[in-house]
Amino acid sequence: MNDLITYALDQGLLTLTLNRPDKLNALNVAMYRQLGDLLRAADEDPLVEVILITGGVQTFSAGNDLRDFLDNPPRDRDSPVFCLMRVVMGLAKPLIAAVNGPAIGIGTTLLLHCDQVLVSRSAKLRMPFAPLGVCPEFGSSLLLPRMLGHARAARLLLANELLNGEQAVAWGLANELHEDGEQCLAAARQLARKLQAMPQEALRISKRLLKDSYRAELEATVERESQLFVERLQSAEAKAALRALVKD
Repeated sequence: MNDLITYALDQGLLTLTLNRPDKLNALNVAMYRQLGDLLRAADEDPLVEVILITGGVQTFSAGNDLRDFLDNPPRDRDSPVFCLMRVVMGLAKPLIAAVNGPAIGIGTTLLLHCDQVLVSRSAKLRMPFAPLGVCPEFGSSLLLPRMLGHARAARLLLANELLNGEQAVAWGLANELHEDGEQCLAAARQLARKLQAMPQEALRISKRLLKDSYRAELEATVERESQLFVERLQSAEAKAALRALVKD
């Protein structure tokens, strides 16, 4: 594997770091495939107890790499991005996110599936699906109204509202606010160690029970969103919006 995503296992804590800083950690097909493989392997590895995902102290992720997205759009449920979604939804082990700087598009919707989300004041969460001519993904059309209520979900998914770190905590999209990226990462590691101190089988059963009540509905929503997302990518308005943002 290349270094687009770095990984380090330290006494049961696996840290996955998005590592494409020159592109603000924008995700391309190779990164979706690699991240899915790493998470799948982590969930099966008895040496891994808790998973921490981050983009480092500056940037979480600018979302999809738009050039790569235009050149290699997802076409069906077996596309790497949709495979990654299913892996994340099926994780048995706790997943913690430490978010600094931009978390755009799937950089935000991924957080909806994490068990704990820590942000710094530099965090900027936004889901610009409508402006790009596409539709919500990764279950966000179900999870956001469930978490925030319809009105706030609509502000994010329809009006393209941007939330800073403080607002993300106030709205309930994140658990903790920290002053800077270093503090955010340190706090995330400390929380991971706290979870590691728990009886691990009990921890995983508890995580499963927290999600069981809406798991089937979520899986069906993600499938429906994914179908519509693929269709929207072929629309004239999506193609125009995406091409306007990509410089040749």
